[in-house]
Amino acid sequence: MNILILTGKFGMGHWSASQSLRQQLLHNFPDAKVEVEDFLTFAVPNLADAMYKGFNLVVTHGSHLFNMYYKLTAMGHPDARPPFEGLLLDKMTELLHQHRPDAVIATHPLCAQVVSLLKEKAGVKGKYGLDLPLITCVTDVSSHPEWINQNTDCYMVPSREIREQLIQKGVDPEVICVTGIPVREEFHKIQSGKGEKRELLIMGGGLGLLPKSADFYESLNAIPDTHTTIITGRNEKLYHRLHGRWENIQVIGYTSQVWEYMAKADLIVTKPGGITLFETIFAQVPILTWPPELQQERGNARWLEEEGIGWIAEKKNCACEIQEILMDDKRLFGAQMRMGRLKEQMKAESLNGLMEVIAQNKGVAV
Repeated sequence: MNILILTGKFGMGHWSASQSLRQQLLHNFPDAKVEVEDFLTFAVPNLADAMYKGFNLVVTHGSHLFNMYYKLTAMGHPDARPPFEGLLLDKMTELLHQHRPDAVIATHPLCAQVVSLLKEKAGVKGKYGLDLPLITCVTDVSSHPEWINQNTDCYMVPSREIREQLIQKGVDPEVICVTGIPVREEFHKIQSGKGEKRELLIMGGGLGLLPKSADFYESLNAIPDTHTTIITGRNEKLYHRLHGRWENIQVIGYTSQVWEYMAKADLIVTKPGGITLFETIFAQVPILTWPPELQQERGNARWLEEEGIGWIAEKKNCACEIQEILMDDKRLFGAQMRMGRLKEQMKAESLNGLMEVIAQNKGVAV
């Protein structure tokens, strides 16, 4: 079985989900060939870096512009036509001829749109023509129409609520699997290693977007019987400003082994990205999110509150809220139990079962 995972680096969530999917597929199908391709870099190699940097700039400093675009497109229809359609169709055709996959998994809406368009032309004479399974992996708790394309054979969605929303928008319920958002195997295997002190984990994502106020960190340092780990990501300036200043706070930079810190944590404080949210679910560590700024993160945060697995802070400098939750063992335990039930629900439609269904329907050898 040859599977191609198509993605983009608009934020690292899509890329991270792709790598996790690849790991899971290789674990379940050791003889499979599974490759991940950044489609935008393949299609426009001279422009991709600038486009990704521009996106990061907008979501960091111009979130209102991004939210305006997101809301406008949310009122649109499924089967969106991507910009520069002809160029992207040509490049996707070239990429698929190179890899010759048995199935494609798209973890970014643009990739799903382009592959769906190629499948639409499968019965039309010409250079496009394509017929192979397209699986769309939704990487936020969202049913935004950009994810919906009529030539999709299967949707991997994060929750039952999103499944119901897709059905309401006309998607066949038979092609929707509730799998959660893919996370690395290490998060599935976390063994709790709690110590004598409470353990607080604070993460600012890859860009290290954390509070700047020294008073915030002074307050964290003063929480009784609590050790705090702060992961500053690639924000080296913040790392050097915080490192070594407080006896109860450990500061580390970028790490690819976040699960090791989650295994020790009683509470995680971070932004509500889709990947991070499901990492905390599989680690069964309750989450307090910063007030979300991006529209899809607002949806993620609203869902975690509705499910009772975490809370949304009233403000970014939320040391008092953190201490209140950390001291409330009943609230923490209740959130952990609800996370455990969500994990069990997702196991009912595992990735292994999903791929077997695709193989049976499309004649792909597994």
